[in-house]
Amino acid sequence: MTTDCSLRVAIAEDSAILRDGLVQLLVDRGFTVTGAVGDPSALRSSVAQNPPDVAVIDIRMPPTFTDEGLRLALDLRARYEGLGILLFSQYIETRYAADLLADDAAGIGYLLKDRVADVSDFVEALERVAVGGTALDPEVVTQLMGATRRTDSLSVLTAREREVLALMAEGRSNAAIANALVVSEGAVEKHVANIFAKLDLPVSEKDHRRVLAVLRFLES
Repeated sequence: MTTDCSLRVAIAEDSAILRDGLVQLLVDRGFTVTGAVGDPSALRSSVAQNPPDVAVIDIRMPPTFTDEGLRLALDLRARYEGLGILLFSQYIETRYAADLLADDAAGIGYLLKDRVADVSDFVEALERVAVGGTALDPEVVTQLMGATRRTDSLSVLTAREREVLALMAEGRSNAAIANALVVSEGAVEKHVANIFAKLDLPVSEKDHRRVLAVLRFLES
């Protein structure tokens, strides 16, 4: 299976086996891998020398194997405007993840390794993040919500609108949301329009309203 995508991808993963597997997977599907390294400093150098469109980053890497990947992601986002970040980990770390999403969730993904059941799902998420979309595992969303305490901003939404917004936070399209909730795509479109209106997100050529809505969701 190949893709017409010519996206440039950098990888930071300390497990050599998984790193090599990601490289092979992406190359087989037509991606260009600009660098595949095992620690944060090596990725910084790789991105500086050969800028990618998106970086796939493990969270726990040398030297402490705690939250190096998240801190690296924050640093890269500050240095390189428009760089997509896909965190790919076995763990959910909320300490810096909320900071990463609170600045601008456009082009951010956070997937859990043991919950990606299909390679095509990973590739789709990577492509979505690279062009400014979001791809958040629902478990990540749940824990980020649990790590925050403000609820007022979403109190105007109905229970169904909250369900739709939660699925938007996972990066799902209207069609995918309709399938998940067993409703028509037209019904989803109405819910999304209501969400935008209630959260005071006006039409704009510059702002990605789905991303802004997701940010409001995560901040709540």
